[in-house]
Amino acid sequence: MANVTTYLNFQGNTEEAFNFYKTIFGGEFRGEIMRFGDNPMPEGQPPMPENLQKMVMHISLQILGCHLLQGTDAPSEMEFKLTFGNTQFINLEPDTREQTDQIFNALAKDGNVTQPLEDMFWGSYFGTLVDKFGVQWMFNFQTK
Repeated sequence: MANVTTYLNFQGNTEEAFNFYKTIFGGEFRGEIMRFGDNPMPEGQPPMPENLQKMVMHISLQILGCHLLQGTDAPSEMEFKLTFGNTQFINLEPDTREQTDQIFNALAKDGNVTQPLEDMFWGSYFGTLVDKFGVQWMFNFQTK
């Protein structure tokens, strides 16, 4: 069956971020956390520095519905250049107003609420925030 997931790149704190998300959404990681050190090195390559070996190469967590949130560390030593910006949101549409409040408040902890949750003219209980890892979240609970 076809699927769409959200894949996030972090600057060395993927595991911390996903453990935080796990406390909010529950469940278990899908499969084991893969680390860069698990990757076999081609012959003749210099050994990977120990700090990079421990970084997350891939992690996956089911959040709402069947949606998978996945991620990786993107170290500059591997020529990644990350720029967090305002061009994307993860849009959540929880089942109840109470669940919306619960998830919103948990993700907002140590983050920044950019639009408090409120009833909107288009029939949604809506709000936005940036979590403590710089990820933007949008909430859209349909009230009508």
